[in-house]
Amino acid sequence: MNTTKIIYGLYADDDDLMNGVKAFNDKGISINEVYTPFPVHGLDKALGLKKTRISDAAFIYAVYGVTVGSLITFYTMNHDWAQNIGGKPSFDWFHNMPAFVVPMFELMVFCAAHMMSLTFLARNKMYPGAAPQNPDPRTTDDKFMMEFISDDVESIKQVLIDTGVEEITVKDA
Repeated sequence: MNTTKIIYGLYADDDDLMNGVKAFNDKGISINEVYTPFPVHGLDKALGLKKTRISDAAFIYAVYGVTVGSLITFYTMNHDWAQNIGGKPSFDWFHNMPAFVVPMFELMVFCAAHMMSLTFLARNKMYPGAAPQNPDPRTTDDKFMMEFISDDVESIKQVLIDTGVEEITVKDA
């Protein structure tokens, strides 16, 4: 028989939550997930989370945007709508490129922002049609929750009570 349980501890204050995380770290009990209504300063370090790579993705998306902007301006100048502007030859994109810095910058920002948003939503399984992952909707308003998956329910309950938890819920895994 499976004795593994999912234990939820609901806190009213972010300071109590941080004290709870520190208490569980001191006891060597691993926390599966923490749900908060807003970012809590220092929680990522307390949980031992790695640095996110979204900034690396943003750089790649920005380079993609600049590349698309450059290709669009080059194609437009040389093939689609070639014009003689100020006596400059239209096939010389490098000398005419300063006129197109603004559209290339705008495409860079557009691609980085939109593709980062889509990456964030896909990575966190928040795309349309995905089942909600939040076990308690109060954590989107004003409550903080820690989730544990463990066989030792009583010791986790005791630490939760010692750290000022408001509510404890135990479910089968």
